[in-house]
Amino acid sequence: MTATSSETEQVRFWRGEFGDGYTDRNANTREQIEARVALWARITGRLDGAPPRSILEVGANIGNNLRALRQLTSAEFFAVEPNEKARQILIDDGVVGEKNLRSGFAAAIDLPDAAVDLAFTSGVLIHIHPDDLPASCAEIHRVTRRYIVCIEYFADKPEELTYRGHDERLFKRDFGAMWLDEHPDLQVVDYGFVWKRVTGLDNMTWWLFEKR
Repeated sequence: MTATSSETEQVRFWRGEFGDGYTDRNANTREQIEARVALWARITGRLDGAPPRSILEVGANIGNNLRALRQLTSAEFFAVEPNEKARQILIDDGVVGEKNLRSGFAAAIDLPDAAVDLAFTSGVLIHIHPDDLPASCAEIHRVTRRYIVCIEYFADKPEELTYRGHDERLFKRDFGAMWLDEHPDLQVVDYGFVWKRVTGLDNMTWWLFEKR
């Protein structure tokens, strides 16, 4: 793990009572999982060559993405999650083995370089303060050998929104452009849009990158 700054206000926010409440609200209904299976089938269908043997979710919460991915892959799963309540659910439900689960955050991932074939975030970078994004992306880039998937809210220009009555907790931008600007060794494999009207998921943009 690279040297990083200490926990930010945003990380403490998700470790605490608000993060517990989010975990309680984050239901893994059949409809939600099916929608995520369809999304991940589209993304993983664009992977070239041998499928990833190891996948890391940064900010997994209760693991709805990993639950969906389990229907599509036999890869070994890893997860980083700051909230203790969510981590316990990941273990109790058998989503991620305890040895592959880290109590951490994007800027401090306790894994060696190139530890996994694919690393991803889904609705996580939007909650990281813009000042902390470079360090967070550098860690994700460091621990993945080949692929990065980014699934986040999109905005042409960086903007901050009030999130459930809290300031400095939700930030939108063109995360795809940010990844390319921060890490020129990445190439775009594909990208797309998730439309809430037909999927039931949030309106999100996704990018699939590969290291050259």
